[in-house]
Amino acid sequence: MSDILRSVGLDVGTTSTQMIFSELTVENKASGFAVPEMEIARRDIRYRSPVYFTPLLDESHVDAEALRELVAEEYRKAGIRRESVDTGAIIITGETSRKENARVVLDALSDFAGEFVVATAGPDLESVLAAKGAGAVDFSRQTGKTVLHMDIGGGTSNLALIRDGKIERTGCLNVGGRLLKFDGGGTVTYVSPVLSGLCDLKPGDKASPGQVKTLAEILTRALEMAAGLREETHLLEQLTTREAGRFDPCREKELVVSFSGGVADCIEKALPWLEFGDLGPILGQTIRESRLCGGEFTLGSETIRATVIGAGCHSAQLSGSTVFHQNVPFPLKNVPVVSLTDISRETIRRELSKQEDSAILAFPGMNSPGYREVAAMAEEIAAGTGGNALICLEQDMAKALGQALALRLGCNAQILCIDRVKVSEGSYLDVGAPVGPALPVVVKTLVLGK
Repeated sequence: MSDILRSVGLDVGTTSTQMIFSELTVENKASGFAVPEMEIARRDIRYRSPVYFTPLLDESHVDAEALRELVAEEYRKAGIRRESVDTGAIIITGETSRKENARVVLDALSDFAGEFVVATAGPDLESVLAAKGAGAVDFSRQTGKTVLHMDIGGGTSNLALIRDGKIERTGCLNVGGRLLKFDGGGTVTYVSPVLSGLCDLKPGDKASPGQVKTLAEILTRALEMAAGLREETHLLEQLTTREAGRFDPCREKELVVSFSGGVADCIEKALPWLEFGDLGPILGQTIRESRLCGGEFTLGSETIRATVIGAGCHSAQLSGSTVFHQNVPFPLKNVPVVSLTDISRETIRRELSKQEDSAILAFPGMNSPGYREVAAMAEEIAAGTGGNALICLEQDMAKALGQALALRLGCNAQILCIDRVKVSEGSYLDVGAPVGPALPVVVKTLVLGK
């Protein structure tokens, strides 16, 4: 027996906006005599939208109404009703996440696109989705090689270091093709503020390919530093986005560099320098000539569509099957995570008092706990919360803990216990309605540039 989840992905990037619709096949991988173990066994893309230019009102504001119309039209062309969408993600990426109305746009699109559709922005999740959507994670898992994936878009480059198919760390640099824009004659029309001190060109100047090449070389050096292929200077710190924080340069002896994003299409294919009215073509060729491509490198199985495919196919995961829920109004959206190491009532009270609304308490849990251990844990949580309890565990013990909490908090309390989900402080969780015995879960960040 299998269940089908219908998923949508929407990527609103610095340069382009695109959508996909996919179907996720959920199957029980356990034997008939074991506890169900639900997994997403297949991901099939059913519809891909054209690649649109991201609609802007001006350099500081996204055109929210135009985006809504675009989304509605793509739902119509795909023949899909919003009510039939089970999961998915809307992600605002690159320089678009720094627009003044980015958060308003996210919230509006999330409500418009479907009941359980994640609205998110932030380089950490973007790096993860791009690496998965480009096939870099699968490549690392299948070959056993360590991969540094670079998704180079219009405004930023999202980095993910992948070892044995697992993403170890992420980062983001202000390196992208649309940081500098021109008209058809080569006159500069836009210079991103992140290029301050790195570029002498200003709007109205006539640019030459040589000037653009010089800037592209500077940006490429920062990418080389992140890959550990060039000695680190202040340039790496200067181009690191404020939202992502420091990315420690890779020190791998054998590192495969993988590329996706719009600029990746310009790495193997030389195009006229004014083809797109930005520095993308020259940046792509500069990367091709750099140390990044001096060893083993590869283009992702998807390039410009990597992030949207990650959003539509890889944003959701499934909890363990031994979950417990009572009076929970699914879906839960944007619930902040409080990571705990001390499961005492005093600690729980203190941490929950810092939250404006409800929060999910996350802690590892115990491997094969006994009745007394579960009961003691439930006593502390019940006393600490004083009412509703939302719990996320790594160990497979959610059902037992949830039942113990129900005995102590009563049948009117809102209780959620999920397991086999690993989160970190500063994360947010979206939790959807049950799929068989499991729950679809999305772990995300909601960092927006200022």
